[in-house]
Amino acid sequence: MKERSRLDTPRLSRSFNLNLGDDMIGQGAERVARFLGTGRYLAIQTVIVLVWIALNVLWFTYHFDPYPFILLNLAFSTQAAYAAPLILLAQNRQESRDRVSLDEDRMRAAQTKADTEFLARELASVRLAVGEAASRDYMRRELDEVHEKLDALTALLQSMQHVRNVDEDRADAAD
Repeated sequence: MKERSRLDTPRLSRSFNLNLGDDMIGQGAERVARFLGTGRYLAIQTVIVLVWIALNVLWFTYHFDPYPFILLNLAFSTQAAYAAPLILLAQNRQESRDRVSLDEDRMRAAQTKADTEFLARELASVRLAVGEAASRDYMRRELDEVHEKLDALTALLQSMQHVRNVDEDRADAAD
């Protein structure tokens, strides 16, 4: 048997605590907003309204919502009263996601710009280094000039050697 609480001690709270997180409510709001924006919802609502009106106009014995259709109007008002805040909540969540996405895009764009500027500086330094380096054509011209001078010196040395040999031969012949 359950023990009775004593009168001299305070009673524990027995209130019902519905703990719904913002994210859970937001996800539900997005689902509702997505459904309210579909053709399926419009078709279902149109069928319900047509059946409602047909039952109240054509049913001869009992009209649960006569011609001005006050109850139907109340249902639409209640639906609008709940749908509007849910749609706004879904839009706010989408706006938050868009803001985060925009911030990420800005960071990515800034990083891309920094990378591009770095690569441009590196390319400029490479161009300067290549501009200071000797080109292949320049080296070929210089080598050709050195080769010509070397050929000229070789020819000069050979002619000097020849003259020396002739002089030695003359000196040997004179002896």
